[in-house]
Amino acid sequence: MSDTTPPQPPSQPSGPRSSGSASPETHVIDFRAAEQLLAARDPRGAVKLLDSVIAAHPENTAARLLRARAFFAAAQLRPAELEFELVLEREPDNAFAHYALARTHERSGRREQARRHFRLAAALDPQPEYLAAARFDDNQ
Repeated sequence: MSDTTPPQPPSQPSGPRSSGSASPETHVIDFRAAEQLLAARDPRGAVKLLDSVIAAHPENTAARLLRARAFFAAAQLRPAELEFELVLEREPDNAFAHYALARTHERSGRREQARRHFRLAAALDPQPEYLAAARFDDNQ
């Protein structure tokens, strides 16, 4: 995976849940469109769509995770970090969020913080990519 490729979760998160807003269908459409924009390498467009989804559904972790990935892809590392951290506050056992936060720390030059989250990701879900990034065989 190249340094500019946004981390990809093992499977796509489910779309936003309705919280009684006037047009939940619009938010689902925006969420799906944001997924497509991110896949088409337009992370800034994805962020714009997700801003309204998150404003209407701030509790929606899937939308926040997608926005974090979009921030990462747009090299907006501090906003990505904040979103990944919020996801982890809500879902501390989310291995992908730990892995993605570690990648964000790595790109920011914070190797020790990255190592911690790489190792948490690998411990939670021993996928080969997570295990390789965790570098358990290093003596440090």
